[in-house]
Amino acid sequence: MPQPKKKTAAKTKRPAKKAAKKATKTAARAPKKAATPTAPARPSLQKVVVDALEDMKALEIKVLDVRGLTDIADTMVIASGTSDRHVRSVAQRVVEKTKQAGFRPHGVEGQQDSDWVLIDLNEMIVHVMLPRVREFYGLEKLWDMTATKRAAARA
Repeated sequence: MPQPKKKTAAKTKRPAKKAAKKATKTAARAPKKAATPTAPARPSLQKVVVDALEDMKALEIKVLDVRGLTDIADTMVIASGTSDRHVRSVAQRVVEKTKQAGFRPHGVEGQQDSDWVLIDLNEMIVHVMLPRVREFYGLEKLWDMTATKRAAARA
């Protein structure tokens, strides 16, 4: 009876070489993974608020950096409305737009009377006021750092 041929070392290595070569070819043919798309950048809170105010035709929009003056907020935005109804609707639009952008208001005060509506957005406080109320309280003079620096420089 004929004896089966013994496998030599050279013959056993060939299938391993073929398998390695085949794996390399398969990897080369495989479609490359596309880079995962990044989520669109979330707009800044300040941009969302100012855009909402401009969209509702708020008057005299002023953005104040109050980081060195208080711990309650980093920024204050002050704007005026033409009537109590306008002030209320401007404030509502700011709340809507900030919620849509992913920012949750901490609280809203003054919507009943609508002379002055305050919106607390954690790092930003938005004041929407009637012009007479804005003039009476003078928040710009109170919180504006550049005006404080100018007054100190004069003294």
